[in-house]
Amino acid sequence: MEGLEFVDLAALGRQALALDGMGTGLDCGLQVSAIPRRKVVRFAYDAPFAYGRRGVGWYRTHHALARLLSVSLGTTVHAYAFDPDEGEAVIGYGNGRKVGGEVLRCVDAELPEESDGELDEAAFQKMKERWPLGHLAYVFGITRAELLALPRAETLLLALGGPGYSPEGSSRSAASTARWTLAVWK
Repeated sequence: MEGLEFVDLAALGRQALALDGMGTGLDCGLQVSAIPRRKVVRFAYDAPFAYGRRGVGWYRTHHALARLLSVSLGTTVHAYAFDPDEGEAVIGYGNGRKVGGEVLRCVDAELPEESDGELDEAAFQKMKERWPLGHLAYVFGITRAELLALPRAETLLLALGGPGYSPEGSSRSAASTARWTLAVWK
């Protein structure tokens, strides 16, 4: 995680929460995980507002952490949202400004041809490689599956504040498939 050692991630996390209207005394943490061989780093909050569909909805409109990290790290930061039932979105930030993005709602996705009334699963998986998360994974030099597995990678959990927060009592839920994340490519 070279390049991150000079950035006060906890301070940036607190500042981003304040900019996103959450205040500064929120009991939460910041999860940091990585795919070191590709220099992809993931940042996500560990707090009740950050999980499930509620979290995906909140993160779709709150990108202060992505903006701040893009300035502090001097690189493009991608905020992405994934809800397997609703769709996916990727928004890029460079130097604190939005530099691109793409949204796909599942109801708008064109599905592969069915054969014998069955959806061709292999064709469907291949098609998802062209969806926003598949394209982001391609840019990072990893597979879509690796990108989606990043939340289950080894994670460093930083406490951001609030007297009641502890990593042991965190809100982290492995059962949730809806997620939001920031990914950085250095």
